Amino acid sequence: VLCLDCGTRIYRGENSGTSEHPLCQDCHDDHYTYCERCGRMIHNDAAHYIDDSDYPYCRSCYEIECDRSIHEYNYKPDPIFYGLGDRFLGVELEIDEGGEDESAANNILHAGNRSGEHIYCKHDGSLHEGFEIVSHPMTLEYHMESMPWKDITDKARRLGYTSHQAETCGLHIHVNRSSFGTDTEAQDEAIGRILYFVERNWNELLIFSRRTQEQLNSWARRYGYKDQPKELLEHAKNGYAGRYACVNLTNYATIEFRIFRGTLKLNTILATLQLVNHICEVAVSLSDEEVRQLSWSRFVGRITEPELIQYLKERRIYINENIETEEEI
Repeated sequence: VLCLDCGTRIYRGENSGTSEHPLCQDCHDDHYTYCERCGRMIHNDAAHYIDDSDYPYCRSCYEIECDRSIHEYNYKPDPIFYGLGDRFLGVELEIDEGGEDESAANNILHAGNRSGEHIYCKHDGSLHEGFEIVSHPMTLEYHMESMPWKDITDKARRLGYTSHQAETCGLHIHVNRSSFGTDTEAQDEAIGRILYFVERNWNELLIFSRRTQEQLNSWARRYGYKDQPKELLEHAKNGYAGRYACVNLTNYATIEFRIFRGTLKLNTILATLQLVNHICEVAVSLSDEEVRQLSWSRFVGRITEPELIQYLKERRIYINENIETEEEI
């Protein structure tokens, strides 16, 4: 047969294209790719991409994907940054037990996007009958004052979804690396202090997370204690835990806190965002030695936000003060 692109004669067994469109290996490698959704071979010039995603689609699958309420797992639109500041927090909230249902997702999107394009929904293979709600990056102030988390969680609950109770769901918080310093060295030093803080206070954070140790071993493994933040960062960079680490470092633009269990309880979401923000603030404002000397009681003693204080009291990790606990959902 002949390569339809360059005319080179090739054996049928060496056809790198399809029976309808035979190709030599060079033409195939230089000019063709495959649709991420349907697997169809497409010319590079005919490939469509969703925002800044690296995943190619044929035209029909691209149109289907753009119109869906629940996108494929690799869907990644251009981020929209909400709020004024340097530190932006992005949320991935997994919900389950209500079905991977386009109509339900559309209702949740309507609840979250009435005053702006705040969220989108994605397929997640770790869930049985649900999907993932993803927020665009926002400052903590925007999350607290303008982001309609109450509308989103109320709608999900009315539609029959759970998160904490499903036992399959996580609540992941992304933080932009640029918030930790103006260059890579400064960012790495702060990230090392974050890893050290997490390892040093693992028992308290395990209680805060509402995860079991078995769940963390599967989805958010710890790196293991080292005596210095720099040592711990170097250990983490060697790929010990990959992306399924308590603090995932494999993303180019963000670090991801993965230790928290999912929830549809509003105060828990807000308290989790506040905790992550406090950990980041410790990392950028204190030295290595100061973080090494920082006890959990001194850390929580600096907290003033009522949502976070409420949650710490519920989990019995706030300066020995206990209160009644509301059920997670």
